Parts: sequence; structure tokens; C-alpha cells
Amino acid sequence: MKPVVLLTDGFVFALLVAGLAYVLHVRGRPQLAANWRLTLRRPAAAVSALILAAFLAVAVADSLHWRVALPAASAGQPAWSPETRSALDAVLGPLAVTRERTYSSPLAYQGFRKESFERNGTPVRDYPRLKFGGAHLKDPSTQWGDDVQNLAWRGVGWGALAWAVLALLSWVALSLRRQRAFGRALTDLVLGRTRYPVRSVLLAAAVLAVSVGLVASLSSGYHVFGTDRVGASVLVAALKSVRTALVIGALTTLVVLPLALALGVAAGYFRGWVDEVIQYIYTLLASIPDVLLIAAAVLLLQVKIDSNPTLFETSLERADARLFFLCLILGVTSFTGLCRLVRGETMKLRELEYIQAAQAFGVPAARILVRHILPNIVPIVLITTVMQFSAFVLAEAVLSYVGVGVDPKTASFGVMINTARLELSATPVIWWTLAAAFSFMFLIVLSANLFADAVRDAFDPRTRLRS
Repeated sequence: MKPVVLLTDGFVFALLVAGLAYVLHVRGRPQLAANWRLTLRRPAAAVSALILAAFLAVAVADSLHWRVALPAASAGQPAWSPETRSALDAVLGPLAVTRERTYSSPLAYQGFRKESFERNGTPVRDYPRLKFGGAHLKDPSTQWGDDVQNLAWRGVGWGALAWAVLALLSWVALSLRRQRAFGRALTDLVLGRTRYPVRSVLLAAAVLAVSVGLVASLSSGYHVFGTDRVGASVLVAALKSVRTALVIGALTTLVVLPLALALGVAAGYFRGWVDEVIQYIYTLLASIPDVLLIAAAVLLLQVKIDSNPTLFETSLERADARLFFLCLILGVTSFTGLCRLVRGETMKLRELEYIQAAQAFGVPAARILVRHILPNIVPIVLITTVMQFSAFVLAEAVLSYVGVGVDPKTASFGVMINTARLELSATPVIWWTLAAAFSFMFLIVLSANLFADAVRDAFDPRTRLRS
């Protein structure tokens, strides 16, 4: 097995390390820790954090890539498979590699359209049996309903058991932490009389555990969300699109952040010709239609990749390079709004008495910016960047829909929506691709927005008391 580290894989793991470092940083800052505790005391924020953590786990599992060894052409020279697999593919098992002929509806055991084939040596035109969905059934016309019901109840049972273990551990931890009897701790947990919304998190965890158990059990014998035009599982495409959405949202945000901070603070503090030049730069960028600029940059990159096929070993690496470059160009074209906000906030802070006193005492400008300006604009920057995350996830869907987003071979919600555009005009309607993309993207964006609202209320001094 040969490990493969893509550009975005390195970013995902670097983001995890940075997140752990930030947690340690927060623990050493009482005021910052108090703001985050206030954020997580809101039930909607705690539940959203749980859902985002589940999606992050899927993205991390899909970022562990490797290539398996093939029989060597000669002794001592190993050959590697051109197909790159991930830990998520290994977890999904046969569902990730099995291909049907073409479309099949959710939980089906036969194809969606009639085809001509031979049955017992006789040419017929009928709905063909699927290679994976319901392949274990000998007589699917009579066994299908009972089999689906048994798998569903089995998945619900395993999900409920996992949740029961989590609830028991939470009950014991609450009793030990608050030094109360188990009965009193259970009463507090049921009535929601806890410092943090443990009851809401447990209810959300129950829904999540039962849903995961149900889908996992049904996926052992069927395509839960059906298959697409090439016979691939729509569930697998939706799960692998989670990583693309999170990478675009997080990486683009991290590209926007330093550009907006550096230029906005410099323009607002130094003013004069510095302010004029920076205003000209972001006004010029804001005047160019984003879609045209992104399309031109992506097409130039695609021409570069096509003219140099030896730059990447596999098609996945080529697609990942396009994804990485799309995040960069999307960040360069999207920093203008935050830059204006930072500039205005810096101009306001520059006129305060303590800043003018520091200037009068001869404190260097760099020290004033680092010690006084930046700490005071961090809350508003944090609020804005968290809210921009969901906007970038939606932006990828729009760009891929118009054909200038990620590579068509990359799993993303935009590619799924673009594919569903033609499927909705079919007769009968093929609806499950769009439904799966909508459901997953809706959960990600809604969770990010609710979490951003809680962050805004906790970090903004004007709304902290109300929060």
C-alpha cells in the first residue's frame, strides 16, 4: 500500500492541527473561553456543532488516501494501481465499488428502465436485476418488503443501542462532575437543568445515531439513495461531496482572511496614499464579474494541466489540483467585502484615545497594530468569516452548475445538481440525485448558519448580554 497525500489532504490535516492549537489557546484566555462557553450554551449552536463534527469526521476519513500494489511487471519493481482509494471507501465497502448498468431508484432490486437481455436463453425486454441491490434475494417479488423491513429494524436497533451507551456515559459523567446522586443527575438531565444543553445534544445524537444505523443497515443490501447515470451509488457521491464542500468553505475562508486583514488594517490605519492604492485594488476586483474571472482562471489552469500530463500521476491528483486552485481564486475574488469592513473598523479604532496616546508616546506602528488594533477587530472578523463559510459552500454549487467549478470527476454537490438538471426532465422523473444533494447541503449550510448566529451573539458585546 502506497500512501497518497493530495494538496487538499494536507490542508485538512493542517486545519485539524490548527484547530487543536486554537483550543489550547482558548483555554489560556479566560475572556475568549467565556465567549465560546456562551456560544455552546445555546441549544441550536451545540446541536449544529455536533452535526458539523459528524460531517468533519466524514471529510477526514475521505482524506486518508492510498494506492494498492499490483503484480509487479518485473522483480523488485512494484507497480501501483492507478485508482486511489480512501478510508471512507474502505468503510463503505462494496457500495463504493459496485456499479450497476444505469439508474435505479432508492432501495430497488431492479433497474429503473426496461432493457433487452436474455433470460434463460430467451430474449426479453424487462427490468433487469441489479448487481448489488437485492442481489441476495432469491425471489425479490415476495421477499423484498420483509427484507427491507428487517434491515431497517436492525439498523434502528443498533443506532438506538449506540445512543443508549452515549446517554449512559453522559448520565454518569454529569453525576460525577456535579457530585450528585444518580437519580438527581438523571432528573436534571431529563428536565434540561444543566449548564450546557446536554439534553438537546442527546436528542440530536439519537436522531443522528438512528439515521446512521438505518442507512448503514440498508446499505448492506441496497442502494439507499439509488444510483446515477453510470450506475454509481448516489449515497457514496453525497458522502464524498461532504469533503469537497468543507474544503472549499474552509480553505477559501483562510485565503480571504489574511488578504482582508492585511489590506483592510493597512488602509484604515495608515490612510493617505496607502488607503488610496488599496481601495483602488479591491474596487477594481469588485468591478469584475466573479464568475468570469473564476472561469478564466480555471480554464487557464485546465489548459496547463492538459498540456502537461506528466505533472500528476493519477486523475484524482489532477482533479484535486483544480479544486485547490479554485479555492485560491475564489478567495482572491471574495475578500473585498471583509476588507471594507476591516478598513472601516480600523479607521474607527484609530481615532480612540488610547491609540492616539500610544502614537504620542512614539510606539511603533507595527506594535500598535498587533497589540491594539488586531485584538479589537478579531471578534467582528471571526463572526464574518464563520458566516462566509456557508456562502462559499453554496458558491461551489453554483460554479459547478455553470461548468466552471470543480472537475466533473470530483464528487461535489454542484456536480450532482448539474447532473440532476437533465434528470428532472426525464420521464419518469429521476429525483433522488437532487434530493440527496439538497439534503446534505441543506444540513451543512443550516448548521453553519446557526452556529455562526451563536458565535455572533456571543462575541459581539452589543448582543452578548441578550445571548
